Amino acid sequence: MGHNINNIIKKLKKLFPHGHEDFITKSLDEIKLHSEKNHDYASGGDPLGNFNRVSLILGLYPGLKLSDPAIVATVYMLKQFDAYLWFKSNGHSSKIEGTSERLQDISVYAKIIDIIDNNTYCPSDGHKE
Repeated sequence: MGHNINNIIKKLKKLFPHGHEDFITKSLDEIKLHSEKNHDYASGGDPLGNFNRVSLILGLYPGLKLSDPAIVATVYMLKQFDAYLWFKSNGHSSKIEGTSERLQDISVYAKIIDIIDNNTYCPSDGHKE
């Protein structure tokens, strides 16, 4: 991290002197990651936009069983699909994963959903019944 960040770390360690010495640095790393990912999912819009848009989609299907592994995988896929659409609608570039990576994730989730839908799994151990 840069010189300014090192000054911030020193100030934070004075304010919060108890705890592991790496805790503040790890927290700042997470803040940076959150900011970069939020750029990808919500740049120019609501910082919680991805969650709100996906929840609106899921709300269209009140009979969904959210404990169904295929639906869980679909929710994960929708997160990627929403990010792709957000890039396309706003024309911004990504900081973490671009459109190609998002489309690859969607493809992987589609295959996982197909596998789940075509097999019966025991929820307790993940093996075929």
